[in-house]
Formats: sequence, structure tokens, C-alpha cells
Amino acid sequence: QFVESGGGLVQPGGRLRLSCTASGFTLDDYGIGWFRQAPGKGREGVACISRLDDSTLYDDSVKGRFTISRDNAKLTVYLEMNGLQASDTATYYCATTELTYCTLVGGPTYDYWGQGTQVTVSS
Repeated sequence: QFVESGGGLVQPGGRLRLSCTASGFTLDDYGIGWFRQAPGKGREGVACISRLDDSTLYDDSVKGRFTISRDNAKLTVYLEMNGLQASDTATYYCATTELTYCTLVGGPTYDYWGQGTQVTVSS
């Protein structure tokens, strides 16, 4: 099970830190991806961190603003979001992948998904 938290309402330019905590399994064996879905749009990959070497990938739209990290001891993956924009408004999900190197493409490459946490950027 995956539980996301940390979402909320924030003004443009603000920051949030999302957390994704695992229950019933360890994170060491998985790469983790953060995805988001805005109303009326498809799901898109935002950031991911690989299982093998903690290498990271970011979508161009968040590069330089978002940072993904993991604390395996706490069974938690974080998404630090700075400089938030209205276009970042979406429900954010985390998910696991067994791929050696993570990808921002979701679908069957990701196995376990959290329930999502809402992020709203508005003044």
C-alpha cells in the first residue's frame, strides 16, 4: 500500500512537499515515480527515482523546480515542489516500478499506485 500526503492549496510561487509512504513492503526493491493528472487531461509523469542507483528523471515542465528523493529507512519518497504554478494543479500519485531505471511513462511499467493527493495552485 502507498499513501500520499502533503497536498493542499498554495499560492503561485509557493512550495509544497509531497510524501509517499509505503506499507507492507520496502522501497529498496523499487523505483518510484510521481505522476499527476489534471481535470480533463491525461496522466503525466513528473519525476522518478531509480531502484538501482537513485538516479532521477524529471519532466521538462518541472525541471529545476521539483526534486524527488527517497528515505528507504522511513519507507518514504518525497517530491519537493518549489515555484508552483497554476499549471501544476492536479492530483498527484506515486507508484512503484521494478525497472532497473525508472521512466516517466506510466502504464504497465508501474505496479502499485497510491490514492493520490490534490495540489491546487491558486491566488
